[in-house]
Amino acid sequence: MRRPLMGTSSRRRALQGLAALFFLAYALFALLLWSPPPLASQTAMPGGGAAGSRPLHLQEGGRGAPARPSKSAHRETLQAAPSGIVSGLDLGRLNSSRAGGSLRKVAAEAAAAGARIFADLEEKTLSSPLDDEEQEEGSRCPHSIVLTGDEFRARGRAVELPCGLTLGSYITVAATPRAAHPERDPKIILLKEGDEPIMVSQFMMELQGLKSVDGEDPPRILHFNPRLRGDWSGKPAIEQNTCYRMQWGTPIRCEGWMSRADEETVDGMVKCEKWIQDEKFKESATTWWLNRLIGRTKKTTLDWPYPFVEDRMFVLTLTAGLEGYHVNVDGRHVTSFPYRIGFGLEDATGLSLNGDLAVQSVFAGTLPTTHPSFAPQKHLEMSPIWQAPPLPDDPVDIFIGILSAGNHFAERMAVRRTWMSAAHKSSNVVARFFVALHGRNEVNFELKKEAEFFGDIVIVPFMDSYDLVVLKTVAICEYGVHAVSARYIMKCDDDNFVRIQSVMAEVKKISSSKSLYMGNMNYRHTPMRDGKWSVTYEEWPEEVYPTYANGPGYVISSDIANSILSEFTNHKLRLFKMEDVSMGMWVERFNKSKPVVYIHSVKFCQFGCIDDYYSAHYQSPRQMLCLWDKLQAGKPRCCNMR
Repeated sequence: MRRPLMGTSSRRRALQGLAALFFLAYALFALLLWSPPPLASQTAMPGGGAAGSRPLHLQEGGRGAPARPSKSAHRETLQAAPSGIVSGLDLGRLNSSRAGGSLRKVAAEAAAAGARIFADLEEKTLSSPLDDEEQEEGSRCPHSIVLTGDEFRARGRAVELPCGLTLGSYITVAATPRAAHPERDPKIILLKEGDEPIMVSQFMMELQGLKSVDGEDPPRILHFNPRLRGDWSGKPAIEQNTCYRMQWGTPIRCEGWMSRADEETVDGMVKCEKWIQDEKFKESATTWWLNRLIGRTKKTTLDWPYPFVEDRMFVLTLTAGLEGYHVNVDGRHVTSFPYRIGFGLEDATGLSLNGDLAVQSVFAGTLPTTHPSFAPQKHLEMSPIWQAPPLPDDPVDIFIGILSAGNHFAERMAVRRTWMSAAHKSSNVVARFFVALHGRNEVNFELKKEAEFFGDIVIVPFMDSYDLVVLKTVAICEYGVHAVSARYIMKCDDDNFVRIQSVMAEVKKISSSKSLYMGNMNYRHTPMRDGKWSVTYEEWPEEVYPTYANGPGYVISSDIANSILSEFTNHKLRLFKMEDVSMGMWVERFNKSKPVVYIHSVKFCQFGCIDDYYSAHYQSPRQMLCLWDKLQAGKPRCCNMR
């Protein structure tokens, strides 16, 4: 009797198992039926042939972005991006075989190289990085550096300081100024037509940082420029300065007179020592000693010569103090230069010596052995409070695209901690950084980690170059139209401080039915045909530029951005290496089919800051925090100069 009971129980359990399997299969089928398509795992490859490439959805028969935002944002391109951090701009449109000039060909090559680098970057994330001890061991820097003159010249007249400087670091240079030579195109004085060439002897010693992108000069943390035969002043001089993002600060000139008694000192030392004789006090050495013997208390001065003499060797020592740099020549203090906001000692990763100078040796000592600045952990505050919120489902009033470079960790963090935090708190404003790929793999690796954590970086996968910044601008238009559906799109730089509410107040003064181009406008500017910023006739054959807003900050309406994307897709968009001029050119073309309202305001500051600004340019991370503190106190006032 027990055997049949056991058989019945087994059949019951078997039926229960089959029922469970049936319900499990049904659940899996329903899940697959309602799940979205899987994310693409590859970036868009040039030519558009690779799997996972993301068109702009403007092809015939596809859905294009509306002239004005739709009732709901559409995000096809964003969904296709790995982790949502890659731009939806199809760089495969930069087909070098198409018409469009030399810049389009260069852009296509940069996009192809960027696609390869990003593919490698994706693979690297699968492998485990070095542990902290191995990274620390591999990043050790020398405590001192010694180079002979021949070794120095073999290195391109530059010394690499891998970990920068620290308090007490010093650099000693033994060198000989060369004899003066005739110069027909001097940079330190203006010659009139018919003037004879002047005799020039000068050299430049510079502490430099890492350059941001190709085509942009590295920042000069200290520019020390003795002019032995003088300059426009007609007397020997020493000029010192800093240069940030290719913009020079206010120089400190030493012309032989001691700094004023009421002028601030640097670690108790004057900025400029005296080296020419005081004309009001001349006496012989015998008279000077006689006055000392009889006890006269009248103050006397020593007549030190100018510290640099042609064909005579000198020994110069540059020391990093608590408040600034100090320069001693042949054992005598000559000048001191106070640190300027935005430049840290660890940022000084190179020393260069150029000009009329024969270098015998270079010695750098008391250098830091670890690099505190490259590690993004020093700059990035990996806290959830700075993470970007998800994109809103509804259209927004304004999208702000912020141009940045791969190694600008500090600049991005300063923006997050200040004005971008106001954007995150608003449902009508979205802000994102747009970054291309860097030449250093370790920078790209850290950039990708930063993008995945904060969720506010859009990587445009091409090799960064100063001439190709225009591609980031097109990517900003693509994101603002396709990913966000913004009514207006603002472009700015990562050293720009934006008062979002003030910008929106100005924008809303114009009817939403009108096309808008707002910024600090330039009218009838002519191209420079000579010099560093020269533009060839092949690049720009016209004699004047169209009306354009300065690049640090401007606003366009979404219909203009949509037109730019359409022309880019159809290979009709003209690319020019000057990003702001390109936008002016595109708006001018759009204006022929639909009137555009041009709004000019100097409050979109091109150089620095003015009170009651809409945007302030060339602001260092520290100045960003200072501006934010003042703005929180209800005072839109500028901070001290760099």
